[in-house]
Amino acid sequence: MHLRTATAEDGPHITALLQRCYPVLMASAYEPVALAAALPLMTRANPALLATGTYYVVEQQGKIVGAGGWTRDKPGGGGIDGQTGHIRHFATDPDHVRQRIGRALIERCLADAREAGLSQMECFASLNAVAFYAASGFEPLGPLDIRIGGTVPLPSLHMRRRL
Repeated sequence: MHLRTATAEDGPHITALLQRCYPVLMASAYEPVALAAALPLMTRANPALLATGTYYVVEQQGKIVGAGGWTRDKPGGGGIDGQTGHIRHFATDPDHVRQRIGRALIERCLADAREAGLSQMECFASLNAVAFYAASGFEPLGPLDIRIGGTVPLPSLHMRRRL
């Protein structure tokens, strides 16, 4: 397993990962109609995230099998508070879950945020990922609907962990 900072050239490979991952792993938590509306909007690599230097990929045998990162900016342009980082666009290939890929990514994000002087990390966890974030020390703050593309509501859980 090789974890590295993502580059713009990784964009198509991250998009392919998201397209493999989200339909499979989210199917147990969401109605098909909700996924049909949300997936086309959320299964594309975000060039702005790739340019942050805090978005990472995990490769195995030359293939990207995991991706995720963090920013100081809240998802959706909600601003910066100076002490809080935000977990962003995590995914693990369905054929590679339970192989510590997500754990490696989250540990890298938490360590980097700590080093950057932040005191806490938040995430808007999809319902299928709540257990992963809880196992990583995140605690629930409350439910929220993420507006995918500004319009499609996707039930999620707002979570936080101290660094």
